[in-house]
Amino acid sequence: MELREALDQIAEIRSQMARTEVFRGYRAVPVAFSGVLAWGAAFYQAIWIRTPVAQSESYLKLWVGAAVLSALVAGTEMVARGRLVRSPLSRGITWLAVEQFLPSLLAGGVVTVAVVRAGEPFLWMLPGLWAVLFGLGIFASCKLLPRATYAVAFYYLIAGFLALTFAREEHALSPWAMGLTFGVGQWLAAAVLYGTLERES
Repeated sequence: MELREALDQIAEIRSQMARTEVFRGYRAVPVAFSGVLAWGAAFYQAIWIRTPVAQSESYLKLWVGAAVLSALVAGTEMVARGRLVRSPLSRGITWLAVEQFLPSLLAGGVVTVAVVRAGEPFLWMLPGLWAVLFGLGIFASCKLLPRATYAVAFYYLIAGFLALTFAREEHALSPWAMGLTFGVGQWLAAAVLYGTLERES
């Protein structure tokens, strides 16, 4: 019984240590790549998906595909770095970071399905809702990240508000509602990661 309590206490101590550490698994290059991907998708949409509300299926495939590709690149890099680091504490921090950000991604998926099922009159809200949920995911992760990351989270909330306010009617599903929001936001996040975590090492 005492051994079990001791093991539980050790696990709790490790968990508390993980919560006070700075997570270094997010790297500037994959984050910057996702920004470039957002710009590329925006240019593609501007040329090939000129009426995005009428071409909503193509619009969704483009942006959901870009999000999935970004997540795969970032996840692959995190896994590769995790294999180089043998520390159980580092693995614990990685899982904690994933657990903190994952609910916003799941919420984004649920919101996307709900808006698409609601029909064409509601599609214009997607870019703004995606930005707000992404910002909330960053806020949830900020305890593990440099303090400057709060600026990135606020940026996404403000960008989401602006998209919900202005990207409607003739500007509904504009390529720049996504391209500017996520292109600039991810480059800002990459600059924060590089300036606070990578340049020093």
